[in-house]
Amino acid sequence: MKYFAGIDVGSLTAKAVVVDENNRILGYHVMPIGQDSFAAGMSAYQQVLNKAGLKREDVLSIVSTGYSRKRFTEATMQKTEISCHAKGVSVIFPGVTTLIDVGGQDSKAMKLGKNGKVLDFAMNDKCAAGTGRFVEVMAHALNLSLDGLSDAALSFKNELSLSSTCTVFGESEVVSLLSQGHTVADIAWAIIKSIADRIVALAKRVGIGQDVAMSGGMAKNRALVARLEDRIGFDILVPDEPQIIGALGAALIAKEEK
Repeated sequence: MKYFAGIDVGSLTAKAVVVDENNRILGYHVMPIGQDSFAAGMSAYQQVLNKAGLKREDVLSIVSTGYSRKRFTEATMQKTEISCHAKGVSVIFPGVTTLIDVGGQDSKAMKLGKNGKVLDFAMNDKCAAGTGRFVEVMAHALNLSLDGLSDAALSFKNELSLSSTCTVFGESEVVSLLSQGHTVADIAWAIIKSIADRIVALAKRVGIGQDVAMSGGMAKNRALVARLEDRIGFDILVPDEPQIIGALGAALIAKEEK
């Protein structure tokens, strides 16, 4: 049996996946980056090898992707997040035509063809608004975890809007709304609406098909998925573990291009 690995070294987390020649996932691991992206990538890789019961010499090819992919010098080759997420989601959900990926530092929308071929894409990488980092900062301002912010948003009572799209000013606006007596739940929903609206605008630039999937850590945010579904008018397919889709795609590309 032949084995292949994908390492997605993002801005906030490192993800590793090992697959066999039949595209079967033998193991995966997700961990925080910390101060050293290379060390995090290597640790995630070793952890997934341990889970799969493999040694480094058992793996024929490794593809790195993500924000710090060039720092993972153990890789056989490097590929962009766009190609890796597209490949990964096409195996999980064949037939998907639109993929939304919300990472820590950027968000992307992709129009996909057969077998995960990227036909068009758009990305927001100039500002943290519309990314996981934006939500993380806003959650901290509300003294909530990311899961707590999602739960709070789903229990909102009154519609509020966040006028600031800048992370710094958005945080100040959240503090101001709290001082005015607005509830945490209502403010949390305003935050979710703000990020969802930016993502939908991004997706519209490439065209939104009826078969939509979402990858990245923010796909775990139930409130965000619900808001996006409401805005685009379609159900969104979310993988069981959306954070590993880029690493999975990298592993599959490692197998194809070996």
